[in-house]
Amino acid sequence: MQGVSGAALAQSLETAAAAPATRKWPIEEGPDTPKLSLSAGDGGGPLPAGLQPQAGAGRGAVAGAPPVAGAPGAAAGGAAPPAGRGAAPAGRGGGGGGYGGLLAPRAEPAPAVQPAPAAVPGGRGGGGFGNPSASYQRIKQIGVTHLIGVGVGGGGGAWTEDGVKRAVQTAKDAGMVAYNAMINVPSSVIYGRDTRAKDLEAFIASIEAAGKGGLPVVEYNFYAHRAVEGYYEEVGRANAGYTGFDYELELLVNENGGLVSPIYRDENGKITAETLAAFPNARHVKFRDLPPLASEGAHNLTEMWANITYFLKAVIPVAEKAGVRMALHPNDPPAPVSRGSQQIMGTVAGWKHLIEIVNSPANGITFDCGVTTEMGDNAVEVAAYFASRKRINHCHYRNVRVVKPYERYTELFIDAGQCDMFGVMKALVKNKYTGTIYPEHPRALDTDRDRVGPGGRIGGYPGGGGPTGITYSVAYTRAMLQAALESV
Repeated sequence: MQGVSGAALAQSLETAAAAPATRKWPIEEGPDTPKLSLSAGDGGGPLPAGLQPQAGAGRGAVAGAPPVAGAPGAAAGGAAPPAGRGAAPAGRGGGGGGYGGLLAPRAEPAPAVQPAPAAVPGGRGGGGFGNPSASYQRIKQIGVTHLIGVGVGGGGGAWTEDGVKRAVQTAKDAGMVAYNAMINVPSSVIYGRDTRAKDLEAFIASIEAAGKGGLPVVEYNFYAHRAVEGYYEEVGRANAGYTGFDYELELLVNENGGLVSPIYRDENGKITAETLAAFPNARHVKFRDLPPLASEGAHNLTEMWANITYFLKAVIPVAEKAGVRMALHPNDPPAPVSRGSQQIMGTVAGWKHLIEIVNSPANGITFDCGVTTEMGDNAVEVAAYFASRKRINHCHYRNVRVVKPYERYTELFIDAGQCDMFGVMKALVKNKYTGTIYPEHPRALDTDRDRVGPGGRIGGYPGGGGPTGITYSVAYTRAMLQAALESV
């Protein structure tokens, strides 16, 4: 009997030792956890003029609407509020709608004029934001403090130390952390052209400036061609906007060989009769059959691996010395062939090969669980593979429903797809990932459709949404993070 009790006690102690330490609620982000992140533009902009609050009216008043009787700003002699919910208790003053009063209305300022996007020579455009303080406040209101894609300027040339420091300090002054900026690889480097060595000089100078200025991560792409022509809007739950991709998507090409735009489609993705009638001479072409663009050419895997090997061997030692970690985003969409070119970052095997070319923590990836699922791979296993090797330098967190890996899928609400989002988060936490997680690609909700143009805040994503969709995704992601931190 004593032996049985001793064994039971030992097992109990072993179980207790194996259980994760309980965290104090509320569970918050810290140095040992991943951090949620957003870009400056995700905070949205001022309300349209027609929705601005009226001067002297309650916060909820809309310009042009008559003031509510009895509310602050109501005209003298207006009707008294009915007894009950809107009536002012005796001795406590009028106004406030019976809910304790409202703050004085505050119209949002007009957006600051944005400078023209800056570009690294030979690249595809960079960008800088104007004064982002209003957007930063909106982002902080939903509990996000880390910023990605910050504008560091460049003025058409290399980033400068002062430019990076300004971006970092602007974020700091707002109580936030500038985590990464997006940089464009010169096209001559991507395509292996003769001027690549010269064109890479500004890129390398930008990485050095990032290190001196205090920016820890620089994110980039290395596409031969990005297959955005295969995107189209799908109708989601309650008519929310989803983003579909179809390798066989039918497109229209005009007499000059250019794609017809815009193309309108019905709820089944078929081109509308009105669009067909507007372009009677256009040829019907599937996305997979689109020819290479003259500015890009067609490139096979051997060429593309040789080009990125050249790039990594020139850049990663510089990044390592500067204390900067590079994050290469996978091919998204991961179409097998895009405008005649194969894609080196379109398979998990390709991701693994990439981090082996130059063995350094500075040579990492942006892990995207959505792209992983689009390729038919297990996002939980892939997250664990790269996180355990400390090669995830940034993370994109979104969900998809796949019809055919690589070729047909739908980006939908973060809680509604096939990817095990909780499993991915647990894999990141278990492997002690402490970088940023971006809940990207929000869905188009009606609450944003009057504020965000067709295609979402980011051009090229039909069915994409704005700040309300972002808030939805942030809330879900934070719940996943808190649950993972409590359970792992």
